[in-house]
Amino acid sequence: MGDPSIGGEEYIERILSAYRQTPGTTGTIRRPDRLVAAQLYARGVPLDTVENALVLAASRRLFRPTHAPPLGTIRSLAYFLPVINEVLDLTVSPDYFRYLRRQIAGFYADASNPPTSR
Repeated sequence: MGDPSIGGEEYIERILSAYRQTPGTTGTIRRPDRLVAAQLYARGVPLDTVENALVLAASRRLFRPTHAPPLGTIRSLAYFLPVINEVLDLTVSPDYFRYLRRQIAGFYADASNPPTSR
């Protein structure tokens, strides 16, 4: 079940920590979020799959057309379940998810240091 190298409680805490840090979320953990994490563990979903799904969904939300209407804040880990299922079926190199992580980090680095006009 879950990631065989860690126990259920550690798995749940790591999922919730990753969720809390995902751009676009409230950063708040509620009981239903803990239950979703426990269900993911019971289903045997690998930890890295969940983390990659959070990154994929966050990047899709961040890198949208500039004219697109703003998206609301994500208030539940359950929001990511379809993307988690999608990532389970993907055959993508781990390098792709590392690339997305760098893109997200760069997005926030650029946002905190906007270019100055000369």
